[in-house]
This record gives sequence, C-alpha cells and structure tokens, in this order.
Amino acid sequence: MTQTDAPAGRHWGTLWAMVLARIAFGYQIQTVASLGPDLRAAFGIEFATLGTLMGLMQLPGVVAAIPAGFLARRFGDRGIIAFGMVAMVLGSLVSAMATGPMGIGAGRVIAGFGAVALTVLQPKAVADRFRGGDFNVAMGILVGAFPIGIGLAQLTQGRLAQAFGWPSAFIAGAVVAAVALAVLMAAWRDVAQMLSRAMSWPSRREITLLILSGMIWTTFNAGYFNFLGYLPSVIAARGHPGWVADVTIGMATWGNLPMMLLGGLVASRLGAVPVFIAGVVMETLAVSGLAWTDWPLLWGVLFGTFGAMHAGIIVGWGTLSARPENRAVGMGIFYTTYYIGGTAIPALCGRAADYAGDASGAFVCAAALTALSIPFWWWHRRLSR
Repeated sequence: MTQTDAPAGRHWGTLWAMVLARIAFGYQIQTVASLGPDLRAAFGIEFATLGTLMGLMQLPGVVAAIPAGFLARRFGDRGIIAFGMVAMVLGSLVSAMATGPMGIGAGRVIAGFGAVALTVLQPKAVADRFRGGDFNVAMGILVGAFPIGIGLAQLTQGRLAQAFGWPSAFIAGAVVAAVALAVLMAAWRDVAQMLSRAMSWPSRREITLLILSGMIWTTFNAGYFNFLGYLPSVIAARGHPGWVADVTIGMATWGNLPMMLLGGLVASRLGAVPVFIAGVVMETLAVSGLAWTDWPLLWGVLFGTFGAMHAGIIVGWGTLSARPENRAVGMGIFYTTYYIGGTAIPALCGRAADYAGDASGAFVCAAALTALSIPFWWWHRRLSR
C-alpha cells in the first residue's frame, strides 16, 4: 500500500490536529467524574456505580483495540480515526438523552468504541512521522493534550450542569468532538509507506513486551484517572467550596503538557529510566497524600507536574515494542491490555471508597496500583535486553 508523503513541516500540522482530537477525548472521558455529585444526587447511585460509569468508556477497548489495528492496515489510519470520532459524537448524544445510569452507560460504551481508534492509532501515527528527539517531543505533546481536555471538562461541565442541567455537559462533549473531527479531516497528511495489507501478528517476544508496557500504562492511569475521577466527590464531602475542585484539577492537568515535554527532553539527554522512576514515585505520593491529608492544592500541583512527566515515555515504550510493520496491531495489543485494567480499576477503587466510607479509600487503592508500575517496568526492561 503506497501513500503520498508530505513535507516534514506538514507532519506537525497533522500532529496538532491529532492533539485537538485527543483534547476532545479527554473532555468526554471526564464528564462522569465532573458530574459525579450531580449524578449521585439525581439517581442516588453509590461510588461503585459511579466508578463503573467512569470505566465504561474504556470497556470497548477490550474487544476493539486489536481489530482497530488490523482495520487500519486495511483502510488506513485516517479513515478509522474519522469513524471513531463520529462514534464519540453519537455516544455523547446518547448519554445526553438518557433518563438514568443505564442510558448514560450505553452512550459511554458507544463513545468508547470511537475512542479506541484514537488511542490505538495516534501513537502509531506519531512514530510513523517522527524520529529521535522529535519523536520524544511529539509524543509528549500528544499525550499531554489529553489532560488539557480533562481540565477543560472540569472547568466547564459543572457550570453547564448548574445552568442547563447535567445533559448539557454531554452535549458539549459531542460538539467538541465534532469540531475536532472537522479539523483533523482538513489537516491530515499521509506518510509514504509500503506495508502489507495481510493480517499478521507480532512475534511472541513483541507481544510480551507490548503486554508489559500496557501494564505499565495501566498502572500509571490507575493513579491518574482515579485521582481526577474521585477528586470532585472528596472535595465536596470535606466541605470545600466548588472552586477548590476546579482549581485543584486545573493544577493537576494544565501542567501536564509542559512537564511531559520536559520529561521527554530530559529523557533524550539523561535517559528515560530516571525520569520514569521519579515520575512513578511522585504520582504515588500525590495520590496517596490526598487520602491522608486535606491539602488538595498541594497534591494537585505535585500530581500535575512531576507526577505526570513520565507519561509520554511509557507510551513511547509501548509504540516501539513492535517493529514498524507490526505497529498498528501492536498498539492494539498494548491498549487491549490497558483497557482490561482501565475498565475494572475505577469500579475496584469505588468499592474501596465504599468500604472506607468516603472517597479516600479510592485514593489508597489507586496509589497501591500505581506503585506497581516499577516492577512491570523492570520486567519489560529485562526482556527487552
């Protein structure tokens, strides 16, 4: 399959279009967490149910991530990503029209099928276009865009719910995804490559490396999503005004992009391992700290800066765990691993919160899972040698 190459400068245009799409994904995935107090009041749901609704957007990845890789080899990255973003628009609209948790969950699943296309194919698209230091920078930009969407969601969705009702937050997510889709279709430029359309699997060693890197990403996100997901509920339970949750999540997300870029630059000069180890330690400390002390602003700053700087490095390891000809399918394996854990972990942390009697139990559970990143990294590094 031969595609038309684009000048080097045009690759950055494609990257920024993918960044906007990733912001839309972050905006949508945070909706249930942003509306947590509203949904609990409206439907009388427990933390475990709230956590299940958070995780449902990741459930389709369990079955769709690997097929997305194969479909991209057959039809191209652009078409599959576009199809996925259409599903994200439709899924948010279904949730907006729901009359209860079941309907909201159904919309989350539909949007989740669309999000699979983005998460599987965007890192592969970056690896196809960038090399060396540019790869680290581009991957940091791409991964760092996601928390910007989360921060925008926390700033706007609660206010929309107060003014127009909770369905308006889901409608806003559909609008953001539709705008991102239009920009992506206009800016996308293909790269020249000769790849077989035949279905083939990565080698056994590649599969093992992909699964291990997927577990590293899963444990990183155990802390990331549950910190942001349960933060509004614990802030409200501790009697803080609403602006405290907004500011804390702003600090926990807006600093991610520059810090992920910094992490990529430092890794290019000093090696990825020191950045990764420091990031895991800082993330674990921030997530657990919120459980034991009532200092949300401090932990938000620590979490959003040093606790996030290693995210692009992890995705980079996953992307490069397979050869270029196996990269699309390989990222499907990487994200299938992640989606299995990402679907179950929010509900698990929610049960820990119910057991503890408040959301602090969720943070303890999430911090313990985050610390497992280091043993999975050690195993991956040993095998890759």
